[in-house]
Amino acid sequence: MPKSSNQKQKILRIMKILLDHTDETHMLTVNEIISKLAEFDINAERKTIYDDIETLRQFGFDIVMGKAKSFGYYIASRDFELPELKLLADAVQSSKFITERKTMQLIKKLEGLMSKHDAGKLRRQVYVQNRVKSMNESIYYSVDALHEAISEDKKISFRYYDYDIRKNQVFRRDGEPYTVSPAALTWSEENYYLIACSDEREGLTHFRVDKMSNVKKLPQPRCNEASEFKLAEYSKKIFGMFGGDEKDVKLRVNNKIIGSVIDRFGKDIIMIPEDETRFTITVRIALSPIFCGWLFQFGNLCEVLEPPELKENLKQRAKEFLAQLES
Repeated sequence: MPKSSNQKQKILRIMKILLDHTDETHMLTVNEIISKLAEFDINAERKTIYDDIETLRQFGFDIVMGKAKSFGYYIASRDFELPELKLLADAVQSSKFITERKTMQLIKKLEGLMSKHDAGKLRRQVYVQNRVKSMNESIYYSVDALHEAISEDKKISFRYYDYDIRKNQVFRRDGEPYTVSPAALTWSEENYYLIACSDEREGLTHFRVDKMSNVKKLPQPRCNEASEFKLAEYSKKIFGMFGGDEKDVKLRVNNKIIGSVIDRFGKDIIMIPEDETRFTITVRIALSPIFCGWLFQFGNLCEVLEPPELKENLKQRAKEFLAQLES
């Protein structure tokens, strides 16, 4: 490349050099910046470096002059601080639906948002191998297609599969596509789910996004239920993405598990004190095996008062479990 073209890149190269090589504990002197520019066949004088740094400051870069052994410049603040990037890296590597390959690609991109010195700190906390991860590399395209269909108010079609004992994919309905109206995407129990209205059954149903393939946006508009769907209200009723008949459930709860109640139903839940140690709540719940399991974990700290059919269901499940242990 001709040197004249390289010279036009000078201020951009200075910006990249400072972003890549400096932070609060690592500074570059003017001479070091000139030396790094020379690696790209860019000649520079001290005065022009000062002028370029001032131009970058005026543009919005937080470039500070500090003193270690000598005076130098460094980037004092960035769009993302190191603790924020560590948090994002943790979220990526712990997400089951992101494949191991894509996890490493995303974390590599996160490293590009910090200095090379801090990138090493991020890399040291990455533990991806042997974690349970999705094997579906096409999930990112599926998610994009789903978001597009929801934003454009369109139906979708897709094929849905499970695994057999040999860990092979087995498509449901012999591979015949599903046609649904997508309502929302949500994260639950470490998996990504699509909540949708099916053309073949009433009410809402759920699909694991990592088990969907051949996702296609259709020209037909979504049904009204999907268009008017409210995820925040719906998520309080559903446990573990298992649907069921919705009922008003009244519970008598011990004060010891107030934290668990607030974690599950939010701070806006109405808690009516019954005595010094207990209170009652009434919540709208889709009755399901997962909800029963949520209740069982608290033992005598959480008592079902209504509806009667839920109480009978819990008694039957307890009997079946005891019988299994005794067999």
